[in-house]
Amino acid sequence: MLPYATGAEAEEALGRTLTYAEAAWLRYSASVPDRWLHLHSVAMTMVVYTLAPLPLALLELRTPAAAAPYKLQPRARHSLAVFLRCYVESVRVLLLLGPCLLVSYTDTKIMEMPTGLPLPSMGEVAAQLAVYFLVEDYINYWIHRLLHTKWCYDKIHSVHHEFTAPMGYAVWYDHWAEKLLLSVASLAGPAIVPCHITTLWLWFVARLLVGINIHSGFKLPFGLAKFIPFYGGAEQHDYHHYVGGQSQSNFAPVFTYCDYIYGTDKGYRYHKATQAKVTSVSHLLKMGQRFDDDDGF
Repeated sequence: MLPYATGAEAEEALGRTLTYAEAAWLRYSASVPDRWLHLHSVAMTMVVYTLAPLPLALLELRTPAAAAPYKLQPRARHSLAVFLRCYVESVRVLLLLGPCLLVSYTDTKIMEMPTGLPLPSMGEVAAQLAVYFLVEDYINYWIHRLLHTKWCYDKIHSVHHEFTAPMGYAVWYDHWAEKLLLSVASLAGPAIVPCHITTLWLWFVARLLVGINIHSGFKLPFGLAKFIPFYGGAEQHDYHHYVGGQSQSNFAPVFTYCDYIYGTDKGYRYHKATQAKVTSVSHLLKMGQRFDDDDGF
């Protein structure tokens, strides 16, 4: 809740004229308690999770022939019932974790996350988001490797790997314990480099959109991998899902540098090299899986 009742009070406190964005923020949030501002992130991510995967889902359901050339596993087709089951189950688990939002709100208070004025500059937001992506990617890499140990995979991570051919809605399809583990990685960046509450909203939405992208199951002509250095994209993560529990490749969720540094991209690189030589998709993936099994940790 902002300590200013009017724009004039805010301008006097800041010693300058409010920007358009700051004036809009003042009008919206002046009387809103901080805990409700924090919960906005839940509503935002729910809307994004519901709508962002929808275009590719409709493309696959309504025009499978048009979707096939862009699908990474063209023989795998999801029915409407599968899409709905994935969505409903993912939302159900998220709602069951509702009480944990109180803990998350407490975390933001501990981090002294500002909700008032001034708003951060675009440069500050961009720098913070870059830090958050790098920190989350590194921590998530090691959490993911932990989840592929036998006990953790059998008891927890196997739920997420039910989809050997992933789709956008599968980004949230996982065990409740995995959700809690991954939330640690998501909050690590803001804990190290505190940000404004609006930047936190943007971080959660951006990370979800990236997660939807890498689980989409599609390799599109305008994919982010063509524009962002070291971005793994859907192709890299799709291979990880195809191989499943025995996979020892492609643990990093967003970038490729951790897999390269720690040697956990060998199976995938072998698979890609084989792809360049032969045309049978099923033969290629079996060869890649065999290499993964032989070279596993």
